[in-house]
Amino acid sequence: MSDTPTAQPPWTGLGKRLESMTRKALFEFKMLEGVTKIGVALSGGKDSLTLLFLLKAISGRGFPPLDIYAVHVTGAFSCGAGISTNYLQSICDKIGVHFIIREAKQTLEDLECYSCSRERRRLLFDAAKSVGVETIAFGHHRDDNAQTLLMNLLHKGEFAGNLPKIHMHDYGITIIRPLIYIAENDIKTFADQHNFRRIMCRCPVGQQSMRRKVDQLLDEIETLYPNARSNISQASLVYGSQKASIK
Repeated sequence: MSDTPTAQPPWTGLGKRLESMTRKALFEFKMLEGVTKIGVALSGGKDSLTLLFLLKAISGRGFPPLDIYAVHVTGAFSCGAGISTNYLQSICDKIGVHFIIREAKQTLEDLECYSCSRERRRLLFDAAKSVGVETIAFGHHRDDNAQTLLMNLLHKGEFAGNLPKIHMHDYGITIIRPLIYIAENDIKTFADQHNFRRIMCRCPVGQQSMRRKVDQLLDEIETLYPNARSNISQASLVYGSQKASIK
């Protein structure tokens, strides 16, 4: 347990900034309104662990105390960490959150992003509802939002990114994204500081995914427009808010 990495206050300067940005998202988008139990989609990668640590730190400090359930979907392939469940269990035990495991059945023969994502999401939702959780936090950050908007715009002609909060009527679950204001590079640095950034994607399909290619395109765009990711993500949030207010 002594070697188990954790990130807890008091923070360094970066930790304070990440907590502040997470609080801003939680407050502005009313993510925790009426919520006492919350699930965290925990792959074990830098994003989901950062999310778990920040929500645990925020719980009971300016927001109501949260009963947190970390849900990990294991299986032969993963978009995320591909890390041992014992490692994740030890982290959850150390910071005092519940840990739930479910197993996906994807094989190499039928592996593709859309069906894998749907199966994992269904397993997450079912696990959450089994313990009375109706809100699940995902570790999607600012850069994920920019990628999603660009993919939808170029592929579908739709101006749509990751919504900060969305109710999934078919499942009876609300998804929230508390890291929506945070840049991926800041998460990488935070993970390095607290010694939990050492896991990479092990999915053979994901290495050549459209999302990966769009991220490379954003790298090229930022050679001309250094704030491209930030501006694209912010435009998505502003447009989403305006669209919601019209409804």
